[in-house]
Amino acid sequence: MTFPVLIRPFRYPEDYPAVRALWESMEKGVRLGRSDSPQEIEKKATRDPDLFLVAEVEGALVGSVIGGFDGRRGRIYHLAVNTSQRKRGIASQWMAEVEARLRAKGCLKSYLLVITDNDEAMRYYEKRGWSSMGERVRLYGKDLT
Repeated sequence: MTFPVLIRPFRYPEDYPAVRALWESMEKGVRLGRSDSPQEIEKKATRDPDLFLVAEVEGALVGSVIGGFDGRRGRIYHLAVNTSQRKRGIASQWMAEVEARLRAKGCLKSYLLVITDNDEAMRYYEKRGWSSMGERVRLYGKDLT
């Protein structure tokens, strides 16, 4: 038997423990760092509350996705669905919703990162129209602290 899925905005601080536990339970694809601390997640939830979504089934949090928009480009972070709830279309609902919300903000292009050992995620995104930027782009980062 399957139960209906409720997709709603993330609520800080009450959702944080369940979302953090979900991220930590992911077998691959979600790596946690300083940006996932309670203080950083509170900043994100305050800045873009309409782009940070969670899914519930019978009152239990079973997934999350974080979208971001800097006024020019969009980003997708931490798409995670509990293993018991996969293959139900939850992630597809989120992606459609986040993409629609980004478009409504005037976003013309969005990016996401996939860890190279996550073949399933690469296939998932490619099936939904995302394409690898391959050798055209090299990701760089700098710690600003």
